[in-house]
Amino acid sequence: MKKPIVLVIMDGVGKGDGGSGDAVKVANTPNLDKLFAQCPYTWLKAHGTAVGLPSDEDMGNSEVGHNALGCGQVYSQGAKLVGESIENGSLFASNTWIDLAKNCAENGKAMHFIGLLSDGNVHSNISHLLALLRHAKQDGVKKAFCHILLDGRDVPATSALEYVQQLEDVLAELSDAEHTYKIASGGGRMQVTMDRYEANWAMVETGWKTHVRAEGRQFPDAKTAIETYREELGCIDQDLPAFVIAENGEPVAKIENGDSVVLFNFRGDRAQEISLAFDRKDFDKFDRGDYTGVKFAGMLQYDGDLNIPENYLVQPPVITNTLTEVLCAHGIKEYALSETQKYGHVTYFWNGNRSGKVDEALEVYEEIPSDVIPFDQAPAMKAVEITEKMVENMASKKFDFLRCNFPNGDMVGHTGSMEAVITAMEYVDKGLGAILEAAEKYGYTVCITADHGNADQMTETKKGKTSVRTAHSLNPVPFIIWDPDTKYEIKDGEYGLANVAPTIVKMMGFEAPACWEKSMI
Repeated sequence: MKKPIVLVIMDGVGKGDGGSGDAVKVANTPNLDKLFAQCPYTWLKAHGTAVGLPSDEDMGNSEVGHNALGCGQVYSQGAKLVGESIENGSLFASNTWIDLAKNCAENGKAMHFIGLLSDGNVHSNISHLLALLRHAKQDGVKKAFCHILLDGRDVPATSALEYVQQLEDVLAELSDAEHTYKIASGGGRMQVTMDRYEANWAMVETGWKTHVRAEGRQFPDAKTAIETYREELGCIDQDLPAFVIAENGEPVAKIENGDSVVLFNFRGDRAQEISLAFDRKDFDKFDRGDYTGVKFAGMLQYDGDLNIPENYLVQPPVITNTLTEVLCAHGIKEYALSETQKYGHVTYFWNGNRSGKVDEALEVYEEIPSDVIPFDQAPAMKAVEITEKMVENMASKKFDFLRCNFPNGDMVGHTGSMEAVITAMEYVDKGLGAILEAAEKYGYTVCITADHGNADQMTETKKGKTSVRTAHSLNPVPFIIWDPDTKYEIKDGEYGLANVAPTIVKMMGFEAPACWEKSMI
């Protein structure tokens, strides 16, 4: 091992077209520019089949991206796993699904579906929900209600009505004199239910009151709710407030004690908190009212070590032979750092969907609490604090492998504010410059990469109309090696995120597991 290694992950920073909507290019980033001018680099595929998703039309995301970065392998993920399970029928043959459906068919209970209503394939896919609804009717479920979370983040910013219409058409098809299938509640994903990493429990509580207790502003249907809020507030879909569907002044449905409930999101980070609220008897994050329990299941188990949730419909991938396992086997001391918004990505997802550490004696994880504030209002996020901690730990020389994640390009990118994203990128670049300065001072090799694109494509043009883009991009991401003392050469080839781990291992002089992708050097 020539030098200890630092890996910097610039979350949401890909290769844009260099135009006015490419915030990475528009921003003043002298350190990044210098790296591209002077260092060996290549571009990594960070979406679709390269990260285990069904097709190359599927955008990557931070979870599968960090799985690939930290594991050196490509596993079937999220949408692909669920799609396979629906297609081969194993989901509906699972004990969990049978129990949920039987509870409704034999006990007269309702089945509720909560989740993100889009085909973004990042957190969910509307096709999965429609398949669940159709099979519910086949299995004797007479009452089914949908609690829809509006996207506008992984899909176009104001596309919600398209998905609502798809759902309404199927609900009408399934409803008859004996079957009631309806939308019951909803709201924008950044306003209700889908918080992550316990950054904003009030958001989850709002979702609970909306979906479970049917408390909130009432509308005759979801279309009216969306159109009314848009006219009144000018919001894009992800920011629309909560709404309750009512008929004759009464909510269409509440989630009653004893009902069956499915959270049909497959991605784990924004599914865990609402799962805990349904699952845990000792839950104390907010008052659940007279709630005594339901039959609850997630689409996947979102955290196996923490058993969240206890019941789920599709078995998650079991990822072994991770980079952390390899390094711990060689006695390498590691340090992982980010702020709350991406802390789980450099720990849980990095380690193959495993909570905790492989070796307590060799690993140190540090989380900087994120502020609960719209990211476009504070685009620096915790970049300054992350930089300071990284430099401090590099100076300590306690660790042979250090990794950090700057969330700015992704989290601010999702707001759609070009001005804020430019500022965010400039803070990341300043942090990168300080880390490179410390690396030169203390003797480190630095690798710079990203998990997917976002800030690189802030606008999109369709049918001649240009609009704000808030979703991840399909663009490749950089992999750069900075080391003025060692002349690394990146071999020609097509690479993805899973090629990063074997490259790091080769730099350290270790042998990669046979199941890994190839090294780039």
